[in-house]
Amino acid sequence: MAEPQTNRLVSIDALRGIAVLGILMMNVQGFAMTPMAYDDPTMMMDLTGANLTVWSVAHTFFAMKFITIFSTLFGAGIILMAGDGDNTGKHYPRMLWLLLIGAIHAYIFWWGDILVHYALLGMIAVNARKMSVAKLTIFGILLVLIGGLIMIGLTYLGAMFTPAEGAADQQQMMADMQTGMIEAYQAGFVQHIGVNAIWAGIGQVVSLIFMGPRTLGLMFLGMALYKSGFLSAAWSTSRYLVLSVVVIAAGVYLNWMSTTTLIGGEFSAQAKADGLAWSFFGSVVLSFGYASLVMLLSKIGAFRLIIAWFASVGRMAFTNYLSQTLIMTFIFVGAPGLGLFGTVERVDQLKLVLLVWAIQLIWSPLWLSRFKFGPLEWLWRSLTYGKLQPIVKR
Repeated sequence: MAEPQTNRLVSIDALRGIAVLGILMMNVQGFAMTPMAYDDPTMMMDLTGANLTVWSVAHTFFAMKFITIFSTLFGAGIILMAGDGDNTGKHYPRMLWLLLIGAIHAYIFWWGDILVHYALLGMIAVNARKMSVAKLTIFGILLVLIGGLIMIGLTYLGAMFTPAEGAADQQQMMADMQTGMIEAYQAGFVQHIGVNAIWAGIGQVVSLIFMGPRTLGLMFLGMALYKSGFLSAAWSTSRYLVLSVVVIAAGVYLNWMSTTTLIGGEFSAQAKADGLAWSFFGSVVLSFGYASLVMLLSKIGAFRLIIAWFASVGRMAFTNYLSQTLIMTFIFVGAPGLGLFGTVERVDQLKLVLLVWAIQLIWSPLWLSRFKFGPLEWLWRSLTYGKLQPIVKR
């Protein structure tokens, strides 16, 4: 029976750091453009040349991959924090505070928040932490498959029962909604809150229906991967090497099929359904390949400094995730921000992502050289324990 972990696992921190950076490559589209354009890239601005290349790379190598890694790590984190004994410790207070912080994030700042989703499912997933690796794996895979049946099935139904004339009316309705959202976001922070809150509420309901079983299954799989020693880099170097090569190759193929299907089908409803069928499972495969590669590099001494660098970002993942929102909100929402919503092409969105990556890769190790926790990790920890926690390193 495992007790809660008190020491840091560099391999897990590094994977978490890479995940929080990778998530921004997709989230930037949700900050810079409307939810409609996030789902259908033809809805806003140019999608040719370099912009199409940026979208293709993001969809193939980033879409649903790093959020998948983050979900598995959240499951592993439940065991790290609560152990697998009878006492859940501070797990439920921790999830309730996460729920509150996530709600503030979602309804005041950005509709694409994932924290509420994690807090709610985390309160369910904790009950599975005593299961064996085999049971966690079986139930995790079953939940992911159920999630695929729901998500892909509903997408195909939508494609089947939307006639051509209905699709045109739907496109016009979304275009009108998009215009209103652009105007509100460019007007200013206060003006954007109402529209943002509506989309946040819709997004959270939809994500629980469409993504809930998948996320819960990934949390189960994260627990299994932690208990099996995979996430602590305890497997052999040769095993990680084979997994990295084979699984990444398979994952890239599946996701590239999704990308070419969407582009070839001109992002029609049918192409979206077919593309999702490829990427739903391809994202899980490629995510596991990425994780295998990080574990492999964690075992090789020559990469120790690089892994430690990303681990610093991972130790401050909560702060880095929310600071990404603050930076992007300032850039894209109006006064006191710059109000560039709906005007920044995908190539320039990529430049912003690279800039934020550089900032967070620099500031995370600098902060942790003086302090035990990131600022928001410290706040979350202090709220959970009901008293201020020591933060300055002695």
